[in-house]
Amino acid sequence: MAPRLFDIAHPEFRVGMRAMAPQMPGLAAWGLMTGVAMVKSGLSLPEVLAMALLVYAGSAQLAALPLLVAGAPPWVVLATGFCVNLRFVVFSLHLRQYLMHLPLARRLFFGYLTVDMSYVLLTQRRPEPASDDAGRRAQEAFLGGANALGWVCWMTPSLAGIALANAIPTHWGLGFAGILALVGILCSLANQWLRVLAGAVAAATAVAAYALPLRINIVVAIGVAVAACLLIERLPPPRKAAP
Repeated sequence: MAPRLFDIAHPEFRVGMRAMAPQMPGLAAWGLMTGVAMVKSGLSLPEVLAMALLVYAGSAQLAALPLLVAGAPPWVVLATGFCVNLRFVVFSLHLRQYLMHLPLARRLFFGYLTVDMSYVLLTQRRPEPASDDAGRRAQEAFLGGANALGWVCWMTPSLAGIALANAIPTHWGLGFAGILALVGILCSLANQWLRVLAGAVAAATAVAAYALPLRINIVVAIGVAVAACLLIERLPPPRKAAP
């Protein structure tokens, strides 16, 4: 029998869905706005649908769209998308401990579906990965429930935004709901001084480099923040004063 993608019979699957539910209004509004933005950027319908279904990364999609419209070189578009989603490299390194026992196909499936909110919810509910089969099944079911609801509540409004792009006024400001969702994620993750410092450095650099063309200030901000944190981590610990 082929393996199931989701363990929907496990109680933790429903727990994961319930934990994800409060995030859905902001995520849905952001998905709707992203669908509208893709159509209004001038991409063809096949291109819009392919980006919606395959990329599944709102921040990267919104960062790439103005570059595509401006005719930026492909390397700039790819570099911007990579840097905007660089946080998922960190997430995946952490999630490796939770999912490494699964077959490659299922790990890739979870990797495609996992978003900021589902990652935060899983690591908050289970700060340490399970070491037994029952615990592993429970954490996979929880992540599966959060991911399933997140994908449906993103993809449905995104496709609706594509279909209704010409009927939805841009002055509704739907993107603000997505910004609020990201602020909530930022606050959830800002539980260590180094993370707070990284956010502050990235924000300051993005504002200082705002005049750079093609939104390269985003790439520069991420690079400076990562470099600063790596440098600080390499510093020797302060010496204790002699008694």
